[in-house]
Amino acid sequence: MPFPNPCCGQVLFAVAVPTVVDRVFQQAITQVLSPIYEEQFSKNSFGFRPKRGAHDALKQCQQNVNDGYVYVVDMDLEKFFDTVCQSKLIEVLSRTIKDGRVISLIHKYLNAGVISGGIFEKTETGMPQGGPLSPLLSNVMLNELDRELTRRGHRFVRYADDCMIFCKSRRSAERTLRNIIPFIEGKLFLKVNRKKTSVAHISKVKYLGYAFYRYKGECRFRVHPKSVTKMKDKIRELTKRSNGWGNEYRAMKLTQFVRGWVNYFSLADMKGLLRETDEWLRHKIRTIYWKQWKKVKTKFRELKKLGVEEEKAWICANMRNGNWYCGGYFVLQTAFNNKKLRELGYPTFTELYLKVCEN
Repeated sequence: MPFPNPCCGQVLFAVAVPTVVDRVFQQAITQVLSPIYEEQFSKNSFGFRPKRGAHDALKQCQQNVNDGYVYVVDMDLEKFFDTVCQSKLIEVLSRTIKDGRVISLIHKYLNAGVISGGIFEKTETGMPQGGPLSPLLSNVMLNELDRELTRRGHRFVRYADDCMIFCKSRRSAERTLRNIIPFIEGKLFLKVNRKKTSVAHISKVKYLGYAFYRYKGECRFRVHPKSVTKMKDKIRELTKRSNGWGNEYRAMKLTQFVRGWVNYFSLADMKGLLRETDEWLRHKIRTIYWKQWKKVKTKFRELKKLGVEEEKAWICANMRNGNWYCGGYFVLQTAFNNKKLRELGYPTFTELYLKVCEN
């Protein structure tokens, strides 16, 4: 089934959702093979591996930068899962897996095909996403790149197909890029996206949603502006009137999202950003209630319930400005203060961030 890639606008990628039986077989194969391949995988690979994650990858990036490797080759493999050479993958697997039955099962999984627009399509190239076996197979394939980079003495960090090679100078990084492309395309039969692959100073790079900067000689993290934009877009989606959600359910969904977002970006220095975001979120929440009340009588009644003086409530209820403007009016700010919003179940980025930092 084709899905839009959230990183690439309208570009589609195939997701093969396995049947229950297929999923059981894939999971069984994965459980047997994972411990075997874990011994072979590079210490610089962090995606889809036990006890490793994005934060570990970022900390390794930080260590490389602190050691003076401030220029990076930001490698982009074009449609990696769609373009994996199946025969090459089987060849790599066969070096470790000597049981032909397992190899045959994996080959059948790779050739299972996908249904696009109700039409069955063969998958003679590429690797279907969506099953428990896909992450392991992707690491098996890209471990070949890891081994080559290690053999050449490069410092690198790879999370799934997102790879950065660290160098001490721009010239060295450019030379590294020129020299590694023939291996990727000629030996692994993968395609390097020339438009998105770049050589840049670490301060110009976005990696796993983070940006990097130097402070007092040390590498530190920020939330990349594109990640902030995505976060606000998600909040707009969660606060749309067309959702038809009640206020309690909306508060719960917002809390789930904000907690997950803060946990993921907890490595970043973002107190100032979160204060601004909290102000913006409170404004949106006040505007939601203002829209819900609609009629003057309803606004007047609800404002009085929130403890607003009768005269101020009446003046506010009769305002004819736009909803967003009214959401920022001081009467509504007083009625929906931080304490009240907390009672209603709404989250604040800052409070959740401070809790994460304490732990």
